[in-house]
Amino acid sequence: MQDFTNFTPNSRQPGVMARSAAGSEALFFQKVYTWMFAGLALTALASYVLAHSATFIMFLVNNSWAIWVGFACQLGLVFFLSARIQHMTPAAAKGIFLAYSALTGACLSPILLVYTGAAFIKAFVCTAGIYGAMAVYGLVTKRSLQAWGSFLFMGLIGLIIASVVNWFTRSTMMEMAICVIGVFIFAGLTAYDHQKLRVIFGTALQDSDEDEVSRVVVLGALNLYLDFINIFLFLLRLFGSARD
Repeated sequence: MQDFTNFTPNSRQPGVMARSAAGSEALFFQKVYTWMFAGLALTALASYVLAHSATFIMFLVNNSWAIWVGFACQLGLVFFLSARIQHMTPAAAKGIFLAYSALTGACLSPILLVYTGAAFIKAFVCTAGIYGAMAVYGLVTKRSLQAWGSFLFMGLIGLIIASVVNWFTRSTMMEMAICVIGVFIFAGLTAYDHQKLRVIFGTALQDSDEDEVSRVVVLGALNLYLDFINIFLFLLRLFGSARD
């Protein structure tokens, strides 16, 4: 894990060198966000197209196992990309990220038939506000967020266990608690992941070759994509209105 404790952005780079480093960092984050938004756009497009495909929806209705296979494939792609990205070409890493984004859109397409358009707009606006605020905090704070990582990871494990339990109990109160806690966990991860990317760039990437930077860009985009999409889904479940 990267060492956050000794990192002070541009602390030893006065004048022109500091401006150059800041420009390189801005370009790095521009690339990360470009791929993150490309993934989100592909997910939204795949969801919209497949939700309006009667053939696809009927296939899911008649083959409920397909969604579970899709979710399993999503997890597999995330773990595979995270574990093997250093051994991939940048093109292969980007291709897997886009495949994951499209698959996520396919798995989420049924929810377009469940919630109203107003619910999606409300959830998206709130997500953008929360995500933007935590991203800025993660980038500008001088405080190390390294300790957040272990705490948030344990919270995420607990959240998964609670979700599995609630799958059987179907408790409305527990569902609301899971959604609220989920928003807080992924909001925290948003700040943590942004600071982590800044640390990685400042301590390891400035002199790296283009392929290495491209791999980190893709992995960073995946992490930020997951933060955004999970905040959105928890908010949609929390106060979204289902169709009549």
